Amino acid sequence: MRVHNVHRRRLTASPAEVGALLDGLASDTDGLWPTDHWPAMRLDRPLGVGAAGGHGPVRYTVVEYTPGERVRFRFSAPRGFDGFHELTVVPEPDGGAVLGHLLRMRARGPALLTWPLLFRPFHDALLEDGLDRAERTLTGTVRTPARWGWYVRLLRRAALRTSRTRHPLPGADPSRP
Repeated sequence: MRVHNVHRRRLTASPAEVGALLDGLASDTDGLWPTDHWPAMRLDRPLGVGAAGGHGPVRYTVVEYTPGERVRFRFSAPRGFDGFHELTVVPEPDGGAVLGHLLRMRARGPALLTWPLLFRPFHDALLEDGLDRAERTLTGTVRTPARWGWYVRLLRRAALRTSRTRHPLPGADPSRP
């Protein structure tokens, strides 16, 4: 199954400011990744080509990086995720910028079920929360905050209940709308 998944947010900040958020991914000053409700993005070294890591059960390696503009990650797990995801900063004529996320992959084997039933709902919610965090970091507010649907809330509750020794979703609040 071919997967093409896009998330974008127009931000009222300069491309350089948005690019600085991109460059801070997986660092101590990360103002983009929504670690308050999702597993943190962790890399084995600073963001750059060859850095490997992931978030939760998703693993990847940085295969392309243009500071302030774009970072592309190639998936290495979970099994059946054959492709990449990337974040980009696109300047707008009025001086603002669009922060975008693109995921392109071919789902194979177990991912034929896990992508549509588990990973896509979590992925979409995480990305919208990340775009909210970027907007809040840059402007101090979020014009239209994302809301988790009933299915994401149900999946998060189930994930929290099955975790006996630790919570796979740090900061999880299963009642969050």
